[in-house]
Amino acid sequence: MSAVLFLLAASCLLGAYLWWGFRFLPAERWQIVAAVPTAKDPHGNGWLGINITWYGLLTANAYLVAVAVLLVLLGAVGVPPLGTALLAAAMLCCCVPASRLVARIVEKKAHTFTVGGAVFVGIIITPFLIQLLNRLAGPWLGFQIPVMAAYAAIAIAYAFGEGLGRLACISFGCCYGRPVPQDGGLLHRLFNGRGFVFLGSTKKIAYADGMESVEVLPVQALTAVLYTVCGLLATALFLDARHAAAFLLATTVTQGWRSFSETMRADYRGAGRISAYQVMGLIGVLYAFVMVWLLGGALPVPAQLAVGLQSLWNPALLLFLQGIWCLIFFYTGRSTVTGATLSFHVHRDRI
Repeated sequence: MSAVLFLLAASCLLGAYLWWGFRFLPAERWQIVAAVPTAKDPHGNGWLGINITWYGLLTANAYLVAVAVLLVLLGAVGVPPLGTALLAAAMLCCCVPASRLVARIVEKKAHTFTVGGAVFVGIIITPFLIQLLNRLAGPWLGFQIPVMAAYAAIAIAYAFGEGLGRLACISFGCCYGRPVPQDGGLLHRLFNGRGFVFLGSTKKIAYADGMESVEVLPVQALTAVLYTVCGLLATALFLDARHAAAFLLATTVTQGWRSFSETMRADYRGAGRISAYQVMGLIGVLYAFVMVWLLGGALPVPAQLAVGLQSLWNPALLLFLQGIWCLIFFYTGRSTVTGATLSFHVHRDRI
């Protein structure tokens, strides 16, 4: 019953958060959260500034939720917080830089990120990273991470993180869909009047494709809803000690949808009819089945949700989560494709 109540409460909170994002984030005011002056404008027009974006803040929120989910699920199967924190830190050290490196290789752009590329790297390296931690750090710190359970927990954490991370894309106006068809077909009937209309010349959809104020397919919203629902269902399987099923559900849905949803998107995804990200998604699904075949014989570890939740209530762990949030916020929140010109004045009537 506690697991059911936990999942119901999580569903309500996630639903409210996503509704807020879908309702407000396409507007112009929800792209820049702050602008920081850095130097005087040489032309005497005030100050030049750096933009801090809602993209970075919402991405940091998504990472925070993903790591917290990982801590709870692995704590529920007996992995101590230190072991989970080391695994999360190692994954982030590999995947966060990969998000920029893969985008540079595929899209030939140095100032963008790709979650798809980072996830592909994560799917491939996860079992080896867990085994490495078990061999190097486990004996010294007194923990052993069950590989199949950890693989499932990471896949579930990714589903939540990626789903909530789509709000960052809505704010920035990236990962956008094609214009809603006006041919009276299925997509028109489903999404006409329900698509996203992005406003603001600094949104990516505006400066990259000139589609400001054009109603487009709400691909980000579809992804967010599908991934969070998938995360909730996979969590239920995980708490029932069905780790292989939870892993396959989370990985197949997220990577399968990633490949299919490319057909609905209008942003540049690399050269070729089939993008590199679609290929990565399909390879990720096949790789998941291979890993289940290789690792699925491990005995299931019973999950105790209360133990996992209790493990979060630790000052050191809370500081660790805050540190991750700050790191991701400052890494992804500093805009390198937009700038600001600032001016300051005194309210004379308030002196």
